[in-house]
Amino acid sequence: MNGLKTFPLGGVHPDDCKFTSQKSIVSIPIPERVYIPVSQSLGAPSVPIVNKGDKVKTGQLIAKGEAFISSNIHSSVTGEVEKIEDWIDTSGYKRKTIIIKTEPDVWEEGIDLSSEIKREITLSKEEIIQRIKDKGIVGLGGATFPTHVKVSIPQGKKAEYLIINGVECEPYLTSDHRLMLEKGEEILIGTQILMKAIDVDQAIIGIEANKPDAIEHLSKLAEKYKGIKVQGLKLKYPQGAEKQLIKALVNREVPSGKLPIEVGCVVQNVGTAFAVYEAVQKNKPLINRVVTLSGNNIEGGNFMVRIGTPIQKLIDFCGAKLENIDKIINGGPMMGKALVSTEVPVTKGTSGILLFSAEVSSRMKVYNCVRCGKCVSACPMGLEPIVLEKAAEVGNWDLAEKYHVLDCIECGSCHYTCPAGRPLLDMIRLGKNKVNQIIRSRVK
Repeated sequence: MNGLKTFPLGGVHPDDCKFTSQKSIVSIPIPERVYIPVSQSLGAPSVPIVNKGDKVKTGQLIAKGEAFISSNIHSSVTGEVEKIEDWIDTSGYKRKTIIIKTEPDVWEEGIDLSSEIKREITLSKEEIIQRIKDKGIVGLGGATFPTHVKVSIPQGKKAEYLIINGVECEPYLTSDHRLMLEKGEEILIGTQILMKAIDVDQAIIGIEANKPDAIEHLSKLAEKYKGIKVQGLKLKYPQGAEKQLIKALVNREVPSGKLPIEVGCVVQNVGTAFAVYEAVQKNKPLINRVVTLSGNNIEGGNFMVRIGTPIQKLIDFCGAKLENIDKIINGGPMMGKALVSTEVPVTKGTSGILLFSAEVSSRMKVYNCVRCGKCVSACPMGLEPIVLEKAAEVGNWDLAEKYHVLDCIECGSCHYTCPAGRPLLDMIRLGKNKVNQIIRSRVK
């Protein structure tokens, strides 16, 4: 654990609350119906290719990602398409959703369901990228950016490092931690596949020091894999943000408004590396993922869940009671968002579901800003959150743009550290949205 690295600017130290880190991954039963939204990636919605009444198999393509930034969607179950209609998703809005009444699994032909670990990579670089696209792989760290786009290096750019994000710095979440412990070799093979796809010979897996078992386990496994290194990181939030992770691991700064490839880096989550392994080596589409269920005063765990499973089914399986629960969070407590219904389905981007009582989830009373500067010190992007909040409050979008509101990574460090309880992140998100709208209107 010597030689731990971190990023230099800002950051906070919330209690990590990793209550479920020692709970092994358990598969939950298939529900009576799944609700599969056609918008499950950062980009355009996919286009359904099935109709009401169609029979589908587990792993069958049911919606195509036809736009450049979009992803294919596959059925996570066998059954009959009951409806294609609007259903509430994690955004709180109703979106087009394919609703399937489930039957016992009949898998699409060609998917390898064996437990054998396949180490030999036989596909070419081009075939790997196409397979990742075909199987609907997206970033599983939360952003859900289509992986095939991320590994398609733009002309004139050159990747030097593949960075695998095993940080999982959000409090409570442990799905990546368990995946590293239980599927470590598959993650390393997935890392090799991604290295081949972007044509690099160096990969670094960054893991925070509160996961010493994962650091030790992957370090030992990595001895057999050329070019892959495991690096421990100090505990500091938001260590798992792309720009902060790049700075910590290779000491390179991504310029304002630019992507990691500008400094020769491509960042992928450990869950994505595992999904890539399953897609390329097992021909399996992204139809399930590990989800942490945790919170205060509940017995949580880590669960392998089929995409489209209503969150209520996960809560029921865990035996959690909602009588004293005031808020349900999709994701972590720092960057996650409250859900309006437990009928919202698990999607590709669902890393965790947190249940909190009022005593934990209630916001503190809001006071006037006392100009203490704590939000400025905490910001890992070097921004002035209080200025951005005030700009959004009065609708001064030119000022928000001038003070680089679009550089905000929405980590919530400013909000967390504010002694006056200012709604900094809420207002900054509003400012980002408005400035983005203005910029798009300029392009038109």
